Amino acid sequence: MSYQKRTALALATAVAGSVVLITAPAAQASVVDVNYNCQTPIGAKSAVSPIDIKAVKSGSSYNVTMTFQKGVSSSPVALGAGAMNPSALINLGGADKGTLAVKGPANTAEIPANSPIKISDLSGTYVPKANGKVTFTAGVLTIKALGTTTTCTASNSPGPSLELDVTGAAGSGGSSSGGSSSTGGSGGSTSGSTSGSTGGAPAALPKTGPLDSAVALGTLGGTVVLVGAAGVLWLTRRNQRA
Repeated sequence: MSYQKRTALALATAVAGSVVLITAPAAQASVVDVNYNCQTPIGAKSAVSPIDIKAVKSGSSYNVTMTFQKGVSSSPVALGAGAMNPSALINLGGADKGTLAVKGPANTAEIPANSPIKISDLSGTYVPKANGKVTFTAGVLTIKALGTTTTCTASNSPGPSLELDVTGAAGSGGSSSGGSSSTGGSGGSTSGSTSGSTGGAPAALPKTGPLDSAVALGTLGGTVVLVGAAGVLWLTRRNQRA
């Protein structure tokens, strides 16, 4: 095999590896059936709805959407357009703890009496506070309509609808947050010689996630292609001169 062919094959392999890294998934989602027990103004009601939770990275945070595939609860009277406002809590688990509040728009069409209430997509912004795998599980659902409040809780201990692999989270500790406290003097051993006489150099920006690293690798692969192509062109011209 000639030198030019071996070089082209090596460059193609490098680019292919970069593409694989860019398209690697960073989250696992599944639709989970949630059995809601709802305390309504006219008594207890229950319904099962499959819940889907998705997250889209936006800078250092994630736009989270919670989707109800079936209606839950019901009303003894018709609810006119704009009469019902839903919101919910998503329970965080794994590397991060707490809850994420999500809410949705009011109903755009009338909901007939004694029919399941279709919940619109609920959305919120998740800001990671820890690195690792974070789970998102359907929590308490709240429905406000006609001056009343209906609270629905899951009775079947549902599993997570989403598992997100988070890296470079702000405030997660370690080297990404150690240099941020430069106002307290020398900053301890984390500032070291970088602070000098200026009172502390700005901390390095934390990594924002696996996708950014993959994009950087993809850019490196493109640079390797350009350098390799330039080398082949130089060798070809040199042989022609010889």
